[in-house]
Amino acid sequence: MKMPTSLEAIAKKAKEQPKYRFRDLSRELNEGLLRECWRKLNKRSAVGVDGVSYREYDKDFDSNLQDLTSRLRRGAYRAKLVRRHYIPKGNGKQRPLGIPSTEDKLLQTAVSKILEAIYEQDFFPCSYGYRPKIGARNAVDDLQRTLTQQPFHWVAEADIRGFFDNIDHDHLIAMLEERIDDSRFIRLIRKWLKAGVLDTDGKILPSAAGSPQGGIVSPILANIYLHHVLVKWFEDVVKKHCVGRAYLCVYADDFVCAFEREDDANRFYRTLPKRMGRYNLELAPEKTNLIRFSRDGADLNGTFEFLGFEFHWVRSKKKGSYFVKRSTSSTKFGKSVLNLKEWCKKFRNLKTKELISKLNAKLRGYYNYYGVPGNADKINKFDFFVNRILFKWLNRRSQRKSYTWEGFNTLLKAFPLIKPKVVWK
Repeated sequence: MKMPTSLEAIAKKAKEQPKYRFRDLSRELNEGLLRECWRKLNKRSAVGVDGVSYREYDKDFDSNLQDLTSRLRRGAYRAKLVRRHYIPKGNGKQRPLGIPSTEDKLLQTAVSKILEAIYEQDFFPCSYGYRPKIGARNAVDDLQRTLTQQPFHWVAEADIRGFFDNIDHDHLIAMLEERIDDSRFIRLIRKWLKAGVLDTDGKILPSAAGSPQGGIVSPILANIYLHHVLVKWFEDVVKKHCVGRAYLCVYADDFVCAFEREDDANRFYRTLPKRMGRYNLELAPEKTNLIRFSRDGADLNGTFEFLGFEFHWVRSKKKGSYFVKRSTSSTKFGKSVLNLKEWCKKFRNLKTKELISKLNAKLRGYYNYYGVPGNADKINKFDFFVNRILFKWLNRRSQRKSYTWEGFNTLLKAFPLIKPKVVWK
């Protein structure tokens, strides 16, 4: 979506004046911006508590849009309950997702664009989650390159427990008010935060804290919160108190910090839980560690995981020098194989051409992400499982065995599977 001229002006002012507080942002929520945001909404997304789909809202969109903008001007807009939906996490647990109503999705998209125009000028380059034109692959690329090239010897890996569920509303509003001097705009965001959740059992749960995962405005609000709690604090305060170099890489609620000196690393590791506690956040102990991670005596190092990859030092066979290698983490690899089994079982009865086409779309995304230099063994191993799993479930379409291995390989010549390859970026 191309940024409207008015949002370009907001972004320019935000960049030129880091302390400026924006007024009259509510005026940006006009028919022009809302109409543009409507065209970008997912037409097949799940419906909210009101049961109104994209198609139904679109049938009388002009009238609906006029009514919405009228309610916004009069202050009569009311946020609807968020419908809760659970998805499996792969470890026996379930992740709660919040599904707003179609109208709330539209309005949240417009508000997200306005917030993005402001805060993209404030966010640091080390923050990668939920931002335009960058993502998880950029984060792991930068982390691998930085650890290999610079003299870091200690790494703190951390994960915030239930981050989205524990965002403190009062702290978040105070952070927003540092940049926004528009009570109507702030009040709109507070309505979404306080809207409440309709659980799967029909109970209405109050929203005392948090911003529901799945809400369109939630990612930018989460980024703003973590920008103040962690990123800005690390860049402006932690680095200044370090004797040696320090580095931070953040993706949503996952982050890795690297330090040149052990005393700097220990000081940060002791202070981090206190810093999180000030904002009602808590680190997950099982995912938070301080390890030695150095090219000096690299064979004695530990390893750590970040965004589905395991990072460890290895010696180059050709040059004899050490570098940081990335490989698919064992946990993530096992989950991916399990998900593939469930997917093939579910869709095995599709026509072969359609089945292979859908499977290739999944494989393309997998190999684009995990096909990094040094990870060829793992993606080739995944390809091995793909063939075995597909062969198994094609043969379970009926009670009679459909394919021998020879017949299966002939089928793949007609409908080839995407093969793994290393993707250089």
